[in-house]
Amino acid sequence: MKLAIGNDHVAVEMKQEIKKYLEEQGHEVIDVGTNSTASFNYPVSGYKAAKLVAEGKVEGAVLICGTGVGISLAANKVKGIRACVCSEPYSAKLSKQHNNSNIIAFGARVVGIEMAKMIVDAWVNAEFEGGRHATRVDMITEIEETGALKAAEE
Repeated sequence: MKLAIGNDHVAVEMKQEIKKYLEEQGHEVIDVGTNSTASFNYPVSGYKAAKLVAEGKVEGAVLICGTGVGISLAANKVKGIRACVCSEPYSAKLSKQHNNSNIIAFGARVVGIEMAKMIVDAWVNAEFEGGRHATRVDMITEIEETGALKAAEE
């Protein structure tokens, strides 16, 4: 799988370990984050990773900042992105199976490296189930594209 990885200054060490972990599993990883611990604005790497996903240049992305929240918010502003913050593997797995998430995010100040690896594994190895979940993802896309949801206005 071809993945992007992005981070801020808080998550440099974790990003490097997760990148290496993914590469050891045979994934190609494009690093759009920082390798410096000097202050770095997480929206930059969140946006860069999300653009790669939205343009189909990678199959997904892993984003890491202090909590995972800020960087995922930035990524979610890119059309077509469904970035989910997960602090444990079960939610990561279901984010792909039920929500067809294309980006996983977590916090370097929230989870340890071994938990981060489990989150990544659960997400990378999960597949979108479609069915009733596709209807719901389509509704999310409708909101994104139109700013409204017909079903909610009925």
